[in-house]
Amino acid sequence: MSDHAPSLLDRLSLNQQTLRQWSLPELADGCARAGVRGVGLWRAPVQEYGVAAAARLVRDAGLRVTSLCRGGFFTALDPGERAAALDDNRAAVDEAAALGTDTLVLVSGGLPAGSRDLPGARERVADALGELGPYAAERGVRLAVEPLHPMYAADRCVVSTLAQALDLAERFPAEQVGVVVDTYHLWWDDTVGAQIGRAGRADGTAQENGSRIAAFQLADWVTPLPEGVLLGRGQLGDGVVDLRWFRQRVEAAGYRGPVEVEIFQPALWARDGTEVLAEIVDRFLTHVG
Repeated sequence: MSDHAPSLLDRLSLNQQTLRQWSLPELADGCARAGVRGVGLWRAPVQEYGVAAAARLVRDAGLRVTSLCRGGFFTALDPGERAAALDDNRAAVDEAAALGTDTLVLVSGGLPAGSRDLPGARERVADALGELGPYAAERGVRLAVEPLHPMYAADRCVVSTLAQALDLAERFPAEQVGVVVDTYHLWWDDTVGAQIGRAGRADGTAQENGSRIAAFQLADWVTPLPEGVLLGRGQLGDGVVDLRWFRQRVEAAGYRGPVEVEIFQPALWARDGTEVLAEIVDRFLTHVG
């Protein structure tokens, strides 16, 4: 365990999907008992429980909501579909504000059926950010563009690298649009260190808050990937990602915010949640601290 561990542990956040077997009350209680002070929430279970009730539950447990997943899916060509997506994202912003988080994670969307136009799809993402950014900022919420591994570019996210995410975000004020650094999606890119440094600067000057870094998420990369690839994230320390290196790079860029563990893995969901959370805390201190 490094000298950073005590203060770093205070920043640990558990994404709700990591322990999907837990209800929202179980999540709040389990994290509070384990000394984990932050949770990343997802819209569907929050809506099912009730947004206001979820906000009270988390607050009463002494926790804070570090992010809300997810908004986005901006790449449709049909005007009606695009308008519906914008309306849904405004609702997501409102939900984030009600939960007390300043970060709405965005998954940009894939290519529309029959399209091969990646640049055009990314421009539609930019158009949506331009429409939604002021609305979000007025409510104290920042839009966080998450680049996903290129294997998701066709059907889920046309933004595949941190450079592409920053190219989009930098068109808008930093308080409106930031980026997500997720180790699972970015570990393979040999430019990611430089791009994290870029994310921490505005007009060439280092910023205390890691200017464009809105969220930092952890999962490991293990092979072989499962069929479908969505549920193949590895427990911390089980794969090939240098998690400590990522933590050091985002901190060097000025980021001091939550460090959120987001692992989609059926094997973890099948286990006792308390046991899994204890393992995550141990792995976090061992491989990230």
